[in-house]
Amino acid sequence: MATGYVFHEQLMWHDTGSSADMMPPGRFVEPGRHLESPGSKRRLNNLIQVSGLARHLVPIIAEPVTAEDLLRVHTQRHVDDIRMLSEGGSGFAGPQAPIGLNSFDIALLSAGTTYAAMRAVLTGRVDNAYALARPPGHHAEPDQAMGNCLFSNIGVAARRLQHEGLLGRAAVVDWDVHHGNGTETVFYSDPSVLTISLHQDNLYPTGRGALADNGKGEGEGYNINIPLPAGSGTGAYEATFDRVIGPALRAFKPDLVIVASGFDASGFDPLGRMMLNSECFRRLAARMVALAAEVSNGRLMMSHEGGYSEGYVPFCGHAVIETLANHRTEVVDPLSDHIDEWAGQDLQPHQAAVIDAAEGLLAGLRQRLASAA
Repeated sequence: MATGYVFHEQLMWHDTGSSADMMPPGRFVEPGRHLESPGSKRRLNNLIQVSGLARHLVPIIAEPVTAEDLLRVHTQRHVDDIRMLSEGGSGFAGPQAPIGLNSFDIALLSAGTTYAAMRAVLTGRVDNAYALARPPGHHAEPDQAMGNCLFSNIGVAARRLQHEGLLGRAAVVDWDVHHGNGTETVFYSDPSVLTISLHQDNLYPTGRGALADNGKGEGEGYNINIPLPAGSGTGAYEATFDRVIGPALRAFKPDLVIVASGFDASGFDPLGRMMLNSECFRRLAARMVALAAEVSNGRLMMSHEGGYSEGYVPFCGHAVIETLANHRTEVVDPLSDHIDEWAGQDLQPHQAAVIDAAEGLLAGLRQRLASAA
């Protein structure tokens, strides 16, 4: 199995400025480092190198996407605003979306990493691929940056590939702890893209990601939200994959399965309140590999999103990429023994109730697919 890997050092140069976690400095806020910093991503790349896993990956070279590519997803005003703010050197492009000098160009490259990974899979160069994108993209709305995201990496890449005739139907599975509101908006009326967001209920952005948000117009039924309660762990996540995500993908039969791969559902993340560890992510990745083999001829790609534990994200990401490559290195998660018991808890009744409700949405999806056949 050939696994592609896309990384570019310049992505680490996106400057999110001085903050205290997510708060801009002020009279009573001492300056510090913003949580969306290069640390967790650079450490993941470094672990891939020192573990020897890189020798089992196919390096893929990325180029920036173009302004034309952006405009298939974003408004002209949004693109112009990001360019102008970037040229100005610093500021906020939207709610909790810091920007620095050259961030516009770096964001083009970030979307380009996702595009390059998708294209390599669709053209058969590799079986699956991982794009270590930064800045992330799943919160970026067509007309607004937000939540550390400037442009929709997955949206821009998928639309370009559809425009090029390389991609027909795609399914996006977002396991970031925050709702993938931007990706949802981009494809909300589009039956060619099934979007599924598995997230902590009402965490960020508040008011988004409800079960009832199921698509509209021709896209009705093609958007599925699973807003799990805070404190959910392996039992709830695996049940969601087995009872909702797997059946949805089998019904939809996409040409490509895309994962919005955030690691902020780990038990060590400062922004999330879920309870996964690296072995949990390994098991979820194995489910995705198996599902892709079943529904999309193995075509699977993952684009990096959130995850703010600088020390722990590398072990989660490494476990996922090992699974894609079907190669286990000597890396051992030094923290698994400390959280394995509470990160492997059984499915709880209040979590099962949400999954039951999400499972009920599958009937609508199957009905829409039957009508379109």
